[in-house]
Amino acid sequence: MPSFREALVVGVLSTRPGLARVRLADGARAYALTDLTGPVADGDRVVVNTTAVELGLGTGGWHVVHWNLSRGPWRAPGPGHILKLRYTSLQADVGSGEEEHPDIPSGLDGMPVVVGSLHSQLPGIAVALKHLRPDLRVVYVMTDGGALPLAFSDLVFRLVELGQLDGTVTAGHAFGGEVEAVNVPSALALARHVLAADVIVVAMGPGSVGTGTRLGTSALEVAPALDAAAWLGGRPIACVRISQADARARHRGVSHHTLTALDAVRSEVDVAVPAGGTLDLGGRHRVHQVVAPDVAGLLAALGLPVTTMGRTPAEEPAFFAACGAAAALAVALLPARPPTTDGNVE
Repeated sequence: MPSFREALVVGVLSTRPGLARVRLADGARAYALTDLTGPVADGDRVVVNTTAVELGLGTGGWHVVHWNLSRGPWRAPGPGHILKLRYTSLQADVGSGEEEHPDIPSGLDGMPVVVGSLHSQLPGIAVALKHLRPDLRVVYVMTDGGALPLAFSDLVFRLVELGQLDGTVTAGHAFGGEVEAVNVPSALALARHVLAADVIVVAMGPGSVGTGTRLGTSALEVAPALDAAAWLGGRPIACVRISQADARARHRGVSHHTLTALDAVRSEVDVAVPAGGTLDLGGRHRVHQVVAPDVAGLLAALGLPVTTMGRTPAEEPAFFAACGAAAALAVALLPARPPTTDGNVE
């Protein structure tokens, strides 16, 4: 069950749209999702949810502001009638792209859709795509398998700021994207036809849920995302999770999360492995050996520190190479652009 306590804000550490990080009087840190709680200021008395910190879970030592006791009634009218976080005390009207664009087509026109099982795969895929084809419009679809608020992701904030992502869509109960979507298939269509994506990257937000069992992991959402891309006429590409340093045998080499999701997917999909690697899927999918760009070097050149499970690209080179391989395969599988009237390709 959840744990709450009152606390005094003694300093605002940083703010950006949708997120404020604060220091509390006892030295603890907390973040407020200001789209849900309203603004927080120095001297405010707040209620914080302390559950994840007490359990040692993945909020990085941060409590979560539940409510600001120093402020009276607060209201932020939403754009429609679609609620996310439904039937909780924080349910919010975020509207939806489906309401705003009811007549968009659903087809993806052969567009590559790269699907990953971890948030830390997103930056490697995005920077490799932009390195190989700077003209591409790359859109991120964030699922609700990990963190729900997009504003919580430092990586997404920096990737947008650095021009490595051209748009964001939040699907399911994830919220805060440039466009909101009710589910992943709809998010793919909105990314394509509203945000003009050339390539879509699908992955959960920061964090994940895993139990050590074959089925008890949020990474299984990869299978329906790949199936959705195939169903809508896209080109689904699985980004393989590889580790050389994980202490858990089930994640060394190709993770059991990747293998289980590829077993669960009902469509035939493309799977990229770095050149020289192998992956035997019994002929169920199209496995490609791909020469990957230097993802670690690209991230370093952008000043973008990225870790996966706390490990750097130097500690997990194969993980980041797999991200680059998936991006390179997506570029190779881009549908041909139609010629213009002057005979040039657009």
